[in-house]
Amino acid sequence: MNANMGHPRLITFGCRLNAYESEAMRRLAAEAGLSAAVIVNTCAVTAEAQRQARQAIRKARREHPEAPLIVTGCAAQTEAVAFAQMPEADAVLGNAEKLEATHWQAVAQALPAAREGAAEKPVFVSDIMQEKKARPLPFSGFAERTRAFVQVQTGCNHRCTFCIIPYGRGNARSLDVDEVIAQVQAARDAGHREVVLTGVDLTSWGEDLSGDARLGDLMAAILRDVPELERLRISSIDVAEIDETFLRVLANEERLMPHLHLSLQAGDDMILKRMKRRHSRRQAVDFCARVRELRPGITFGADLIAGFPTETEEMFENTLAIVRDCGLIWTHVFPFSPRPGTPAARMPQVPGDVVKARAAKLRAAGAAERAAWLEAQVGTEKRVLVERPGRARAEDNAVVRVAEGLPAGKIVSVRIAGFDGEELVAEGA
Repeated sequence: MNANMGHPRLITFGCRLNAYESEAMRRLAAEAGLSAAVIVNTCAVTAEAQRQARQAIRKARREHPEAPLIVTGCAAQTEAVAFAQMPEADAVLGNAEKLEATHWQAVAQALPAAREGAAEKPVFVSDIMQEKKARPLPFSGFAERTRAFVQVQTGCNHRCTFCIIPYGRGNARSLDVDEVIAQVQAARDAGHREVVLTGVDLTSWGEDLSGDARLGDLMAAILRDVPELERLRISSIDVAEIDETFLRVLANEERLMPHLHLSLQAGDDMILKRMKRRHSRRQAVDFCARVRELRPGITFGADLIAGFPTETEEMFENTLAIVRDCGLIWTHVFPFSPRPGTPAARMPQVPGDVVKARAAKLRAAGAAERAAWLEAQVGTEKRVLVERPGRARAEDNAVVRVAEGLPAGKIVSVRIAGFDGEELVAEGA
């Protein structure tokens, strides 16, 4: 990117894939002459996420009254008409169009007349289900991050009853191995010492490609072909899709970070069945136990939904117990909110106050598990990546307070001197 080009302002919601795509859009918009624009990259995972997107759009318009305001992302894909009707929005781009230079150029050309009321508002949103191939995006650096996120897959072939994301992202599509390795190499060449592989359904990588390669094979190829990459991290995975090569690489490759985030959603078999998840409670617990044997010291996080329709108190207790049974250090808890257009929205709903209370209990259980684990880390040695002055991340995903003088991007070994109730504290911090 031309250093003098300027950067659009990005407001990004949702997953790591959105964060990755926002960096690509930053470049595409600037090259199209939209460096003064505000771009809101939305999420559609819950009704609350869509509400937050609308709120952000209104706030962005108040704070930047003269800037072109462009809305994109999953919520814009699934609710294009509704977002186009917002007076604050100047243009809407779908999830395919937001990654194409030609559509950014078309928006730039159409905006002047549209903002004066002399032409229709530019709205480019196609049928995402017609997309057949993942689009490799040229790596252009990450303006606000020390770690690099690399997209290896997008879309999802599964139809969980609570989820509308397949309709925002389309069916599962994987990047070729060579395309992924090229992006990882570019990230390392740009100075990033840690790369995070991301996707909508990451563990389905390779199913749509020729041959029988799966995510474990991709991880092995990256670590082999980019030997100078110090840290490779995996984003959210589905325990039902893990292959033996994945486990072998995890067990033997120190450069693969010892932290996994699991897409569990629940810990009760009946609720999992009603969600149309493909794993059972026993599979999740056994997976965590097996991985701990293969990679001692590994940590786990998980997504969990509180108050899914039909959830009884007993069912909820099974989900609550899985925090302990799997040893979940980092929990991402979603209070269930019905998403229009999904089967779960038509199921018998749990009262809102009950949903809220159960979410609070899940968060408290996760916080207790995390605090106990962090307390036990005092006195240990950890290798950390400094993310910004005074703050670093350990290989096991723990946040560590470090000396302010350590530069961002540096990897150092520190001794953990304490735990302040929120994060670990290194000696000399």
